[in-house]
Amino acid sequence: MSEQGLSPEFRARADTVIDVLNRQANEVPTGQVSASAMYATARFNAFQVAAGSGDAEELAAQRAHAVEYFTSQYRKMFEDHIDECLKHFNRYTRRDGSTPEP
Repeated sequence: MSEQGLSPEFRARADTVIDVLNRQANEVPTGQVSASAMYATARFNAFQVAAGSGDAEELAAQRAHAVEYFTSQYRKMFEDHIDECLKHFNRYTRRDGSTPEP
């Protein structure tokens, strides 16, 4: 998912979540915040798939596809963001004196 293809509304929702995570990172180590965010995302996405299923049998039938879809999407997004961090490493890690960007 390229940054250019994101609607302003999509970006605003993501930025709202990142703002919450950044505030939490002021209180606890970022690794703990990251783990909580992944847990919450997995929990929310599993609920979303379950809620869209007619019954438990349909959910069971969709399970493998849902797992593949969400893990492949996360991998793609994570790789895109790691590449972005590599491209702007000094800026994102405060090594150039600027404010870091999540």
